[in-house]
Amino acid sequence: MKALVTGAGGQLATELLIRSPAGWTVDALSEVDLDIRDLASVRAAVARSAPDIVLNAAAYTAVDRAETEPEIAWAVNRDGAANLALAAREAGARIAHVSTDFVFDGQASRAYRPDDAPAPLGVYGASKLAGEIAVAEAAPDALILRTAWVYSPHGGNFLKTMLRVMEARGEVRVVADQIGTPTSAPTLAEALWGLTLAGAVGTHHHTDAGVASWYDFAQAIGEDAHAAGLLPTAPRVIPIRTEDYPTPARRPAFSVLDKASTWAILGRPSGHWRPAMRAVLDAIRRSI
Repeated sequence: MKALVTGAGGQLATELLIRSPAGWTVDALSEVDLDIRDLASVRAAVARSAPDIVLNAAAYTAVDRAETEPEIAWAVNRDGAANLALAAREAGARIAHVSTDFVFDGQASRAYRPDDAPAPLGVYGASKLAGEIAVAEAAPDALILRTAWVYSPHGGNFLKTMLRVMEARGEVRVVADQIGTPTSAPTLAEALWGLTLAGAVGTHHHTDAGVASWYDFAQAIGEDAHAAGLLPTAPRVIPIRTEDYPTPARRPAFSVLDKASTWAILGRPSGHWRPAMRAVLDAIRRSI
């Protein structure tokens, strides 16, 4: 069996390569290798690879910058996703497409289910929702997997930013009124491969288990990084409100995702986010 992974070099694509199933061959293409906005190039790349499935981990994820670069966000997140789905279908391959909690407005009082009505607050969420729709239209047997708050030992992410700021300053101010679930790219990759091997179709959710604010996440990072020897002292984490840290793009205040359908397909629940975070911290420690 063979997979084509887009977004090579990114957090998720890196982990998809590390965790590819035994017996699978994986071609990985970065944005330098393949501009997914170019349908002709996408068709050629998919035909050349001849995969059984395309795993689309490529996306425009600069949430705030998307407000001033909407054309790029839409071209990558909607048009690029549509191109991959179309090319995959034409080549007789399936597609698995990764989306986001930002398709919701954060006004719910319970975890969002896959069939809940989306209501994105900004360009990033709207472009990702449009990508979901385009993929489903181009490839009715597509797998669409929404996730949230992704971090890993690789690239830039909240956890690595916190480590850098905590080491430099000894304290950090973090929003405490946005609630979701931290998700490690390693566990996300495992879930995506599991769903792929199970032949899952339709829209599903995956995050690690549990609920946290960004403040809770930062507090845990500081405590566990200090315990792992990554920080010389335990940093001070100061809770603030969203209004105290204005950003160009609005964030959902509540973006916990219901993962019941994913758990049913995989035959197991997600592990809690904090042990998953410790595993990422340990990977960072071992890489130093």
